[in-house]
Amino acid sequence: MLYVPKRIFFTKGVGCHKEELHSFELALRDAGIEKFNLVQVSSIFPPGCKIIPRSQGVKKLAPGQITFCVMSKLSSNEPRRLIAASVGCAIPMDKKLYGYLSEHHAYGQTEAIAGDYAEDLAAAMLASTLGIELDENLGWDEKKEIYRISDKIVKTTNVTQSAIVKGDGKYTTVVAAAVLLF
Repeated sequence: MLYVPKRIFFTKGVGCHKEELHSFELALRDAGIEKFNLVQVSSIFPPGCKIIPRSQGVKKLAPGQITFCVMSKLSSNEPRRLIAASVGCAIPMDKKLYGYLSEHHAYGQTEAIAGDYAEDLAAAMLASTLGIELDENLGWDEKKEIYRISDKIVKTTNVTQSAIVKGDGKYTTVVAAAVLLF
């Protein structure tokens, strides 16, 4: 029996609490996925998988359900520390082929920078499997143009959550996830 997901949704969240684990729980709650038993998997976007809105995806899951996801998370209690978690996505033009998801988390990166980086990671992995040659020294915008011209990559996107840690001693946790549905 094949377990190939047919749908996927992207989500993100942030949580703050004096306990790091509780801040993670609150970030999952903010993302709408706290009531599922999340199993982290590697980063393949299944062939023919359809992206659906988070609101639809969460309705297809039951509390306690084992749920596969690609997740990025980061926590800190260092005051004024900028943190970010991102999942990038790259989908091939040919829907019979698989794409890539990437996880990226970083200190000191804005939401835009972390998101672009995660998106670039996913696109670079997909490009390498499709035989698209890239100069690693090119910037993200230049790479996007090569992907567009190659006509092999149809879409790149990301979901990213960033936050600045408050100075009250509490932990802040950010999460970004791609949740896979059968």
